[in-house]
Amino acid sequence: SAKNAGVKFGIWIEPEMVSPKSELIEKHPDWAILQPNRQPYYFRNQLVLDLSNPKVQDYVFSIVDDIMKENPDLAFFKWDCNSPITNIYSPYQGEKQNNLYIDHVKGLYNVLERIKAKYPNLPMMLCSGGGGRSDYEALKYFTEFWCSDNTDPIERLFIQWGYSQFFPIKSMDAHVTSWNSSASIKFRTDVAFMCKMGFDINIKELSQPEQEFCRTAVANYTRLKKVILDGNFYRLVSPYETNHTSVMHVGENQDKAVVYAYDIFPRYAENSFAVKLQGLDPSKNYRIEEINLMPDAKSRLSSNGKTYSGDFLMKVGLNLFTTAKLSSRVLELTAVN
Repeated sequence: SAKNAGVKFGIWIEPEMVSPKSELIEKHPDWAILQPNRQPYYFRNQLVLDLSNPKVQDYVFSIVDDIMKENPDLAFFKWDCNSPITNIYSPYQGEKQNNLYIDHVKGLYNVLERIKAKYPNLPMMLCSGGGGRSDYEALKYFTEFWCSDNTDPIERLFIQWGYSQFFPIKSMDAHVTSWNSSASIKFRTDVAFMCKMGFDINIKELSQPEQEFCRTAVANYTRLKKVILDGNFYRLVSPYETNHTSVMHVGENQDKAVVYAYDIFPRYAENSFAVKLQGLDPSKNYRIEEINLMPDAKSRLSSNGKTYSGDFLMKVGLNLFTTAKLSSRVLELTAVN
């Protein structure tokens, strides 16, 4: 079985939404945010539950609680919210309609507080039409954000660059998908590798060498996860300023680092500048190894396998870019005596 093979399952829920013709609305029509005596507007054929109402809060909490009671081995929740609040009116608020927006959000946080208290180790992703609900209050309850429904690896380089200005890397989900399959599976994987990596892809679409590459990349990610998710993150070359981009992670004790270089749509001679690294210990020496190589491929980096001081890497740098469009490199740096 999947469980015996070590496969864990999560669930995708949207507990704040309700279908207009559902049994819940038939029993409790006053639980939805809906203007009386007006033709309702349905976004995605949904209504939003009125979380300013304590009874609705209890109901939404019970949804998650009942699922966990019946399925205690569930390993993950994706909490989605795809509809804006339309038909603005709360039967519960009565004459205090001005309170609705604030009380609705407070009601949501009350539900999440109860879930977190009862299931403190349950990982939960927050999604809202992409990253529409990314905020620091939510990070008290969710382990990660779905940054965007756009998983094109080119666009993701820009999204992740901007997102990382405000939120830690470990809060940013980045999945390898079939979107923009003109980019190689290596490029798509290397883009996701810098964040909280996952795969949303049909493996039957991948060749045997591509599957082997993915297995190797996952093993590398698992081995380097602490550096990637808990290390310091540095933005080196902006995709907004050149047709390349580069970032890096440095482990807490500066003994390990991961460096990323991406060629997007380079123009002639744009690969000619060195990338100066950051965050290393200038007194330590670091061995360079390119990882995430396709099966039977060899690194073409002149620095691969060589050792440089942290001082050199930060003041002089490495030649990481090429003229090949949609190509990428991931380097592991290890401090040596």
